[in-house]
Amino acid sequence: MNEHVPNDRPQRAHDVVLFGATGFVGALTAEYLAEHAPTDCRWALAGRDLGKLERLRERLTALNPACADLPLLRADASDGPALRELAASTRVLATTVGPYVWYGAELVEACAEAGTDYVDLTGEPEFVDRMYVAHDARARETGARLVHACGFDSIPADLGAWFTVNRLPEGVPLRVDGFVRSNALFSGGTLASALTALGRGPQTLAAARSRRLHEPRLPGRRVRGPVGAPRFSRETGSWALPLPTLDPAVVARSAAALARYGPDFRYRHFAAVRHLPVAVGGTAAVGAVAALAQVPAARRWLMGRWEPGNGPDAERRARSWFTVRFVGEGGGRRVFTEVSGGDPGYGETAKMLAESALCLAHDALPDAAGQLTTAVAMGDALLDRLRKAGIRFRVAAEE
Repeated sequence: MNEHVPNDRPQRAHDVVLFGATGFVGALTAEYLAEHAPTDCRWALAGRDLGKLERLRERLTALNPACADLPLLRADASDGPALRELAASTRVLATTVGPYVWYGAELVEACAEAGTDYVDLTGEPEFVDRMYVAHDARARETGARLVHACGFDSIPADLGAWFTVNRLPEGVPLRVDGFVRSNALFSGGTLASALTALGRGPQTLAAARSRRLHEPRLPGRRVRGPVGAPRFSRETGSWALPLPTLDPAVVARSAAALARYGPDFRYRHFAAVRHLPVAVGGTAAVGAVAALAQVPAARRWLMGRWEPGNGPDAERRARSWFTVRFVGEGGGRRVFTEVSGGDPGYGETAKMLAESALCLAHDALPDAAGQLTTAVAMGDALLDRLRKAGIRFRVAAEE
């Protein structure tokens, strides 16, 4: 595949714009950029409240005095003209403004029209499918790379599966299972996005059906991402509970786009729970929340328990961790790999989003456009960035 060199694109005022910078994860992403963006990276903060942006810039200046001159751009998620102006001003636009199904569509459209690369943190399948149907074709025409799910949803699963597949033989059927463990808490914004997605079952199914009608077929290849069934996993020594998140769909889309995943690829995604009573209780709790999310009044009550913009404090985040273990097999070989890091929902998600934006802005990448996964758009370039940033990708064992 040909490589795309970022410097051959039209000049814009900014290399990276962070939209939603004053939210909980947005501010963490801004702090990461203040400390890690290269000195020649022209980046800016964007949001709807200039006062909050000015206060954030003051905090960033304490981390890095160069941030004193950081541009501040005002735009609201519902202001189409402002979003189009924002998209046209930058080569890469990163957004933390969710739930995306409510607040994200106009920004994706603006980036697709302007030929601007786009990254977000969505874990909402309905939103991703709707954006594919509406904007993939236009983004291919303009050269825009629309890369959703650039946080804990779904980089560890997507790049972890890519890392695993590259340690298995080529040209043969491959099977990969991922097992997620974490002790992290969530923020109000994450809760709002999750409850919104859970409460929109019919819309999610309709968006998935529409996408299937638009996606090209795979001649001569097969890719699957089945839900799987609860079971005890001898490979990880834990109970494996199916995780019906966006992650397996993202992995399957990477596999559909890249021949390296072989002629017949299957990926399954699980939560790994050590003790059976915890597994049973967790399943019941998730089922109860999903049921409540179907009732608008109950959904609003649940969202009100933790307002967007709030989240766990720095001390609690410092104690948080995640691991995703993968078991891959094919061609007579078996490999055990692991992706791991610190607080997945906030510190590491901010790192993943920031490094994704920097990767699109500054690295030589595959020549591709449209709605893409992280493995297809950035692959090893992003994996290498994340490793240098402290997220661990390792081979635990091979057979």
